[in-house]
Amino acid sequence: MNKKVSVVVWEKQDCPYCEEVKQHLADSGFEYQIVDVSGNDALREVLKVKYGVDHVPVVEIGFGNRYDAVTEIGIPKLEKTIRHYRMSS
Repeated sequence: MNKKVSVVVWEKQDCPYCEEVKQHLADSGFEYQIVDVSGNDALREVLKVKYGVDHVPVVEIGFGNRYDAVTEIGIPKLEKTIRHYRMSS
């Protein structure tokens, strides 16, 4: 069964790490939605409540009732997390 993987990238404008993450997701064949936290303290507060961080990028990835969040900066952590979703996309 092929499951539709949902990916959300929390980002801000002019963030080179965010651009790197989005490029890696695209190169890996993942479509994603964006939540831009630029100038929006309420959205940053959501990140603090959900994940205990106030930085971006944060990547939420999953399907059904299972979601993982990548809050660490850098492609290696993202790659480790998306590896098991590749077969589902």
